[in-house]
Amino acid sequence: MDRGLVTNPKDLERMQQELVALERRIAELEDAELEVMEQLEEAQGEQDRLDQRVVELDERTAELTRARDEKAGGLTSEVEDVTRQRSTAVGGMPEDLMALYERIRTQKGGVGAALLRARRCGGCSLDLTAADLGAIAKAAPDEVVRCEECQRILVRTGESGL
Repeated sequence: MDRGLVTNPKDLERMQQELVALERRIAELEDAELEVMEQLEEAQGEQDRLDQRVVELDERTAELTRARDEKAGGLTSEVEDVTRQRSTAVGGMPEDLMALYERIRTQKGGVGAALLRARRCGGCSLDLTAADLGAIAKAAPDEVVRCEECQRILVRTGESGL
């Protein structure tokens, strides 16, 4: 155009319009590029924040895992101690009584015997009737007595209220 190679005025006018349109398109694309770059910068900032949060959560998870493992180790040793104590205590019990206890314990979710205290069953927390208390009071000290409501073995002590 600047060299004068285009002689037709209409072609020259079309070319000038095309140049204006191309310059306008270039400006639009540069504006869009700037917007995308700003969005990218914001997204990278957000990613950096989220990466830092992941690091913090990983550290917290590791800390909680260590604490859990320490407590689990303590509980494991406590379970072992209680198991040893139970084995010692069970050693002198009759096998038929232990079989009854285990059967009731399985049925009742882990509690096969309950303390009879102040005329109340420690298993179901219900007060025993006068007739039940009379029957328990008449029973021999080595006889196995059970709660009429929950069927657990009742352990009689001085606090039983008999």
